Amino acid sequence: MILVTGGAGFIGSNVVASLNHVGERDVVVCDDLGTGNKWRNLQKALVQDIVPIKELHGWIEGRTLQTVVHMGANSSTTASDGDGIMEENFRFSLRLLEWCTMKRVPFIYASSAATYGAGEAGFVDDISVAALRQLRPLNLYGWSKHLFDLVVADKIERKLPLPPVCVGLKFFNVYGPNELHKGSMMSLVSKLHDRAAAGEKIALFKSHKEGYADGEQLRDFVHVDDLVDVIRWLMKSGPRAGIFNVGTGEARSFKDLIQALFTAVGRTPDIEYVDMPDAIRDRYQYYTQADLNRLRAAGYNQPFLSVEQGVDRLVSQYLSKPDPYR
Repeated sequence: MILVTGGAGFIGSNVVASLNHVGERDVVVCDDLGTGNKWRNLQKALVQDIVPIKELHGWIEGRTLQTVVHMGANSSTTASDGDGIMEENFRFSLRLLEWCTMKRVPFIYASSAATYGAGEAGFVDDISVAALRQLRPLNLYGWSKHLFDLVVADKIERKLPLPPVCVGLKFFNVYGPNELHKGSMMSLVSKLHDRAAAGEKIALFKSHKEGYADGEQLRDFVHVDDLVDVIRWLMKSGPRAGIFNVGTGEARSFKDLIQALFTAVGRTPDIEYVDMPDAIRDRYQYYTQADLNRLRAAGYNQPFLSVEQGVDRLVSQYLSKPDPYR
């Protein structure tokens, strides 16, 4: 039996769909569905149970699990409840890590590129404690993920007990199917698809930094299918321990992303540039790019989708359909 926490969410539900696709039927989801349309992310899935978050640690006792894929977290970058974030993202993960260590269950978890903060120390996934302590996340979400990475790195460094597989993945800017429930937290492709399809003008931020033209702020945009492929590789034959970047390894501009969206919907690009709000101007990231050297050295050699390939796949296979869910 495979447990996927956050399994009704964006990345987690794609993991579940992929496991089903390769014949895995003994899959259990841990998540809260709430009152919105989050349930639709699982409408095509085969799962043995959906366990509410608060019930997981009671449910898990006495179970025999093959793997824990821990994708669950409060991923809001604007969250301000420090105690709540610590409980949901940090201490919950600590308890799962402890259980997997004790029961000898492989543990694969979601970290985040948000741990890199503004990127002053670069985007190299060095897991030495000394290197990690140089990072300065910009928000509570990134800090909660960073704290857990530090715990894992410290255990690796000091050769303390860990699960037979204990691997964290620093996801960069992820987009793909099953994120419609996220509202304002959706990727730009999902958020702006309908407007682009209608031929409406799309607004992007002007640049307020020398060396970057308007709309040329850079991100490592990665399709969720590539993340899922990395997770399945880890479940089969990946390294036993570590923390790895997962992105394409290529920084692309927001302008490139939106032009790819217009192309995918068959419209001529129509982009305008607006001033960036003062509230975020001083802490806005102008560049992220995953360094993939350690992931490649660990044996993962599959190519990643380009922005054009990934956006076209998302639009043609999901967002343009009457039922846009995976």
